[in-house]
Amino acid sequence: MEGMGAKLSEIAKRLELKNFTESLDLGKREVHVADVNRPALQLNGFYEHFEVNRIQIIGMVEQAYLNSKTSEKRAEIYEKLLSYDIPCLIFCRGFVPEDSLVKVALERQIPVLGTDRGTSEFMSELIIELNTILAPCTTIHGVLVDVYGEGLLITGESGIGKSEAALELIKRGHRLVADDVVEIRKTNARTLMGKAPAVTKHLIELRGIGVIDVKSLFGVECVKEVQKIDFVIKLEDWKKENNYDRLGMEDEYMDILGINVTCHSLPIRPGRNLAVICETAAVNHRQKKMGYNAAQELYRRVQENISNGL
Repeated sequence: MEGMGAKLSEIAKRLELKNFTESLDLGKREVHVADVNRPALQLNGFYEHFEVNRIQIIGMVEQAYLNSKTSEKRAEIYEKLLSYDIPCLIFCRGFVPEDSLVKVALERQIPVLGTDRGTSEFMSELIIELNTILAPCTTIHGVLVDVYGEGLLITGESGIGKSEAALELIKRGHRLVADDVVEIRKTNARTLMGKAPAVTKHLIELRGIGVIDVKSLFGVECVKEVQKIDFVIKLEDWKKENNYDRLGMEDEYMDILGINVTCHSLPIRPGRNLAVICETAAVNHRQKKMGYNAAQELYRRVQENISNGL
């Protein structure tokens, strides 16, 4: 299998799968699509439109069909199914593959795994994991913080104060997700999930002080592993000649992996409390999602006064 994909060893570890073909190195097998397949039709001999790139799942129906066949017929079915270079074969509900299948799988270098979970439950979890691992990914220089449940991505030039703003938010009870570098994955058409790279997890760099461990200094309640990105605040140096939005009638957006994320440009001046502004922006963003927009309400009141001749 060519190209980048999800390593089967990682999938097996995350989902706690049993390996019936222990001599095969799962780290050498990759999965490249998030869909899975239950090969009921294939077991019956229908291989047109067979998606060989998908993980194949054996559930109650497939196992019952196999049990209805003679050992000789089952051997033929195994030979045919495993003649295709499928990523792996997974047995659900605690079913154990018979020796003849394992033998063919070892010859064809196709891993056979198992789980005690129900088929539908396991398939749902597997698809979620595959979508997460295989999601389009990018990295952004910034800070990601959970503020009142809203994922706030703070961006701006190096040294402008992103980490200091995040530290103040942490001191006010909010949670750090990532500092300096944010790994962002597009898990579906509308959702961006961010987290920290393993090397910088729970760490913040403060100029003049150095690197601090937020989890150790402030406790586990001040950090979070992963967070949906809801809006962006872009910090920039205040310039007198620039015109800054004072009403917020029209939202600005930042394109991340093809998704438009609401973005606010925030000019930095001495005396501005960034943490309070970030908190207010988070609450205001949540209020907009609930259907209330203060700027539009102001516009409505002005129009109403004009109509009344005031």
